[in-house]
Amino acid sequence: MKRGIIWIPLTCLIVISMILSSCSASTTSKSTTPVTTSIISTNTIDTTAPPLTTPSIVQTSTKPTTTSAIGNWWDSLGAPQYGGTMTLRYTKDITNFDPYNSDQFVQIMTLWMETIHGNNWTLDPAVYSYKTGFRSSDYVKGWLAQTWEITDPSTYVVHLHQGIHWQNISPVNGREFIADDVVYHFDRLFGLGDGFAKPAPYWGTNPNFQQLISVTATDKYTVVFKWHIPNPEFITENIQAIGTVGCIEPSEAVQAWGNLNDWHHAIGTGPFILHDFVSGSSASLVKNPNYWGYDERYPQNQLPYVDNLIILVIPDPSTALAGLRTGKIDVLDSISLQNALSIQKTNPQILQTTVPAANATSLDPRNDVAPLNDIRVREAMQMSIDLPTIDNTYYRNTCPPYPSTLTSQYLKGYGWQFDQWPQELKDQYAYNPVAAKKLLADAGYPNGFKTDIVADSSSDLDLLQIVKSYFAAVNIDMSITSMDTVSWQSLVQINHKQTQMSYANGGGFVGEAQPPINQLTRVRTGTVPYDYIMVSDPVFDSFYPAAMAATSVDAVKQILIDADKNFTQNHYVISLLHPNLFALYQPWFKGYSGQYSSISGGSGALMIGFYTARFWIDQRLKKSM
Repeated sequence: MKRGIIWIPLTCLIVISMILSSCSASTTSKSTTPVTTSIISTNTIDTTAPPLTTPSIVQTSTKPTTTSAIGNWWDSLGAPQYGGTMTLRYTKDITNFDPYNSDQFVQIMTLWMETIHGNNWTLDPAVYSYKTGFRSSDYVKGWLAQTWEITDPSTYVVHLHQGIHWQNISPVNGREFIADDVVYHFDRLFGLGDGFAKPAPYWGTNPNFQQLISVTATDKYTVVFKWHIPNPEFITENIQAIGTVGCIEPSEAVQAWGNLNDWHHAIGTGPFILHDFVSGSSASLVKNPNYWGYDERYPQNQLPYVDNLIILVIPDPSTALAGLRTGKIDVLDSISLQNALSIQKTNPQILQTTVPAANATSLDPRNDVAPLNDIRVREAMQMSIDLPTIDNTYYRNTCPPYPSTLTSQYLKGYGWQFDQWPQELKDQYAYNPVAAKKLLADAGYPNGFKTDIVADSSSDLDLLQIVKSYFAAVNIDMSITSMDTVSWQSLVQINHKQTQMSYANGGGFVGEAQPPINQLTRVRTGTVPYDYIMVSDPVFDSFYPAAMAATSVDAVKQILIDADKNFTQNHYVISLLHPNLFALYQPWFKGYSGQYSSISGGSGALMIGFYTARFWIDQRLKKSM
């Protein structure tokens, strides 16, 4: 997220702090040979992420209590109310109403169509709050599915809820949803049958679903998925992700019209019915009066709660914030710290919560050119940056002050958690300019060196200036060249023509929205576009095929831990932090605790139909404010 001029003075403050806080540390000379990590480790899987610093600007309502003899944690949220209108913002025009075309607008489609899996709505947010794009299968519940099982490492069996009906719209006319509907959807997308001999152009390029062999109905409510890969973790990562396979459409509608590209043909089993649409402006939906779903927290309550749902297409952030300030929009997410601070000052009644950004930040060096091909140089660069101070002064203590490595610290159990690192490695990532200078001298650069970095102009350039100041304190002179996103992608990701380092929002190697197995391809030789840091490490290259061949979830998790160790010990990137964005919401917007479901696009993530059906508007409170 790009910062405004309000942050510029921080650079000077941090330079002063560097001069005042230099400290000594002993170091040993390191070779340029990558540190090797065996694929199988004796370490136990750590499932506890380090505690996050409580953001100083966040306003909180009454904290939910855990389930006890006196009630459930959600009782403190108040009783849900029916009726009213919920208004959300989307950042771009809605141009796709058919899952056959892509998954780009899947969060919109889930308002009237549904997917196999959803989330555990009864889970206390203090345990897991669904603020990351990827969530472990431990936190997945059924949506269209009632139960599911892995009968062998390559077979995934789904048992559907009975009594689900399509919306009462021609040509489906409210008939029952059955297993054949699921089969038709996957056959249509991946060319597996039902008259579809070729996959859809978009889905045919998806390497993960090229591993899908067949989808069959063994009875009216049972669907069997067969895969080439005997890997339960790989299978669940793909089937259970809301955004991966899109939403299930009725075969009658496709047969009647050929496709669902026209918004008038939007039909599904979901909680809302698309009533009106104006391209580039808005979409209006009304509640499905015959919706089959009930609130898991209040099993007697048929969903959805609101009568009307309005989606306003507002690309401009300042316009969206104005709508929030005036009460015309109920909630916004993916808001920068600067804007969150502004809203707190002008509208203190608006509630705020943090949501991890989709990617951490890092400086990405070419590991194949001098002086960056020397691990001692990369380690020295790391030790010259004071990450806790950046968190304290620049991010206002709103993100965890831990270095970003390969796997996000938010993804518990899928990587090497910071509190499990040995002290020697923690010291290599700790601020120590004296030790950094010694490492540079040991590497043959006693007077430092010059380097350069090419940055995406849409990235946080103010943060990059702060890093430049830290480097200067240890005699590393870094010049910065910025360019537009398309040019940056061409230069760096496609052609690998950057001379030294690169930097971009979303270009960091740590992600919370990606399935963890995908992280194993991000440094692997030849995996365009992610091999642009030019690592050549046979040990790291071996992790992905080992993970794909694994036949248990625990085995995959262990491989991810070992890969994270390899990445971290070799300092393949200069790690910065994993910042938080903010979700801002009106006090009358209820049931919300910052849930986020992958798929970028501003508040589009909030529109996952699973959530919007369960949120409600406190109309009495809204009228009183």
